[in-house]
Amino acid sequence: MASHTIRVDAPTSGAEDVAAVVVGAAGACGLGLLRSLGGARVPVVLVDTDPSAPAMHSRYGRKILVPALQGPPLVSELLALRAGMRASPVLFVTDDEAALTVSLHRNELQGRYRFRLPSHECLMALMHKTRFQQLAEHHGFAVPRAVRIAHPDDLEALAELRFPCIVKPTLRTAEYVRCGLQRAYKVESKLQARTIAQRLLAVVSELIIQEWITGPNSNIYFCLQYRCEELGTVCCFTGRKLSIWPPDVGITASCTSAPHAESALRTLTEAFFERTAFVGVGSIEYKLDARTGVFLMVEPTVGRVDWQEEVATLHGVNIPLEVYRYEAGLARTPSIRQDTPVIWRDGWAHWRSRFDDHSARDAIPPAKVYDAYWRVDDPIPGLVRGLGGSMKLVRGVLERAGNRRFRRTVRTNGHGDKLST
Repeated sequence: MASHTIRVDAPTSGAEDVAAVVVGAAGACGLGLLRSLGGARVPVVLVDTDPSAPAMHSRYGRKILVPALQGPPLVSELLALRAGMRASPVLFVTDDEAALTVSLHRNELQGRYRFRLPSHECLMALMHKTRFQQLAEHHGFAVPRAVRIAHPDDLEALAELRFPCIVKPTLRTAEYVRCGLQRAYKVESKLQARTIAQRLLAVVSELIIQEWITGPNSNIYFCLQYRCEELGTVCCFTGRKLSIWPPDVGITASCTSAPHAESALRTLTEAFFERTAFVGVGSIEYKLDARTGVFLMVEPTVGRVDWQEEVATLHGVNIPLEVYRYEAGLARTPSIRQDTPVIWRDGWAHWRSRFDDHSARDAIPPAKVYDAYWRVDDPIPGLVRGLGGSMKLVRGVLERAGNRRFRRTVRTNGHGDKLST
């Protein structure tokens, strides 16, 4: 295991012995966590497998390379890391696999790390898209109509749905990610749904197919929360997506606050989490149905921070810091909410989205923009991200040129003569 230190800022007063350990650089998510905590002078350690991840080059925190971010190897690394610390650190994770690992091995990690999770059964139920759908329906929350597909014979249920629809795995397994498959697929017909579903069932055991919720991507909202048994909701922030990449099925490319929806979505989110006994860091994504004006639940994020969690910090609601201070037993500091909206933006993804999705061009309010990667006071992650994006662009151009050469080679035998068929 290799490690290198970039910088550890002075700790918050009273927390000299308590660090925050972040598992997973995870693009903008891990970087936003580092900046939310490190900017508040919390000592942070970032654990990841990829030394080239932008967050691994942030000015904040100590960086440690590990062989895996899930399973027993991760648990072993966390226990070895804890052995070198004077006090139990507060643990944050940035992806589902790491959250499930911590949950499964909670008996080994409790007492050595400070973290808050619901029961493992609750966590699994909320991560599993079909079981979440069933829970929401059982408790009377509005969700898009959906069917479960676990076998090609189940595809007959597509007759119950109105198209277009979204096809998603009920759980995104490591194998699914390794295959390079999209998070979800938008399909316009039953035939297209069948084709995509049969392809995905070769990789995962179960799918959910949901009816598409009418409206642009800027109708997607989210409510970020941190909850505990003693206080209920400790802190909360409601936001709205402005663009996503890829359009219709991707992750947040830009977002801002949504004060006009705060009351409604906070009430819905708290009610759902209370009825399912969820505690810890979590959020629920909603979409406003353009036809009915009703917010429909799309899916939760539980046991880990959300991709765009830093947007709350930029508006004065530093959820990771609130988690850290509460779990470390420190006095809470009141949030000073920023009244003027700002925009959190992954520039590379946002501009690709605007080029591809015309509705995104009309959804951007006038506001100060904070790039998810580039910051004047922490510039290296932005440079690393820009270099990576440029290399992807060059690879794409070379691949297209190679494909054109290949097609010409197929048509000729190298001497200008057409190949026989």
